[in-house]
Amino acid sequence: MSDLGELDRPGTPASPGPWDARSEEWLVEDGDESEDAEADGAETLVATADEHRTTPRAPEAPPAGSRPPAPRRTAADPVKALIHRHRELCERAVDPLEIAAGLEAHGVTDRTATRFRHRDVFSLAEEMYARVSRDGEPAAPATPSDAPRASADWILLTLLPGALCAATVAGLRLTDGQPRLAVALVGMLAVALALRAALTRGPLSTTHHSPPRTLALTCWLIAYALLGDGLLRAAVTGGPDALPTGTPDGPWPLTTAPVLALTLSCAPAAWTTHLFTTRARRKLTLSRGLEDFTASVLPLLFGVFALYLCALTALLIPASAVLGEPARYAHTLTLGGLLFLSRLLATHGFTHAPALVLTATALTELTAIASVFTARLPGCDVLGAPIETLTEAWGPGGVPALACAAAALTLLLHATRRLTRASAHAPTDQQW
Repeated sequence: MSDLGELDRPGTPASPGPWDARSEEWLVEDGDESEDAEADGAETLVATADEHRTTPRAPEAPPAGSRPPAPRRTAADPVKALIHRHRELCERAVDPLEIAAGLEAHGVTDRTATRFRHRDVFSLAEEMYARVSRDGEPAAPATPSDAPRASADWILLTLLPGALCAATVAGLRLTDGQPRLAVALVGMLAVALALRAALTRGPLSTTHHSPPRTLALTCWLIAYALLGDGLLRAAVTGGPDALPTGTPDGPWPLTTAPVLALTLSCAPAAWTTHLFTTRARRKLTLSRGLEDFTASVLPLLFGVFALYLCALTALLIPASAVLGEPARYAHTLTLGGLLFLSRLLATHGFTHAPALVLTATALTELTAIASVFTARLPGCDVLGAPIETLTEAWGPGGVPALACAAAALTLLLHATRRLTRASAHAPTDQQW
């Protein structure tokens, strides 16, 4: 911190210690200046003096009998002003990196840190941590923050959607007619409620506000995985001629294996999210800088994403074999990756981008089906040509696979920018 000596001026505290009575008096005397002007005061005043140095003016003599005005302090310690602005953050911080995460969340970047004569945000946070008052007690050594631990309640909740979906699929295979319709309706309602419970407790829960359309879009994507491929194939061949019967060999066949694998993967998604959260918070405490933290979290993000996809694949293979249905790996894995990344971002407070990406994906799938039906109108054959060509080349699962792959890649790139920031993993009071 050798450069800090350049910022000290007569009348300002010269020691790197905490606030004392003299510092408070200095702050009161300079209260008429804004904190932003205080941060740039040293540089601005030096530049102003250089601009007017060519035309010096003699000071005017004060009127007779009047008291000469007190000299105006022309410089201040910008770091001390920043400490005053974020005093609560500095006082409750247990590590300089926690202050760096808070500054980053308030928009302070490395470029901003150069205004305070520091090379990056972490270097600035180290000085703020060293100078803040803690009642004269020495700073406690940095220790890994306590991350939420696994508990039995959310473990059981994440297993419940897959169990109910498996029971519903078995009921559809064992019933016929009106009982099958009743089983389908009751099963879908039970699975939806179980998924909602799993998303409100444990690693997949979030205290941040999510757009209301996110749940509806997620339901649409899962429903398309169940019914969309059969509807698109029937539409391309001139159908459908009847409503779905709930069997894989009907005029509008259902594809239950992907949906069963996705609901069963709710448990691996919770475990991988828990792994990412605990490891990232540990790295947040042990890292020596923001760049070091980003470099250590990026492989962790790719690792948990790949681990979830492996778990989903391991669940999809036996589900497809037991039900005797095609696995549709491309569509199922891309959809699972999309839903996993959107929830992972939401749990860390980033809800806007997942909502936009899910909206674009759902609209793409809806447009693909609508274009095939619109092509049946006179003179509109060209509208359905791209989807029909893609379906003939890659099958009906090619359309949603491409849409979900592009969406998942977009969210993955977004996650590499957002989830590698220290402010995304600042310790919270959330308990599991």
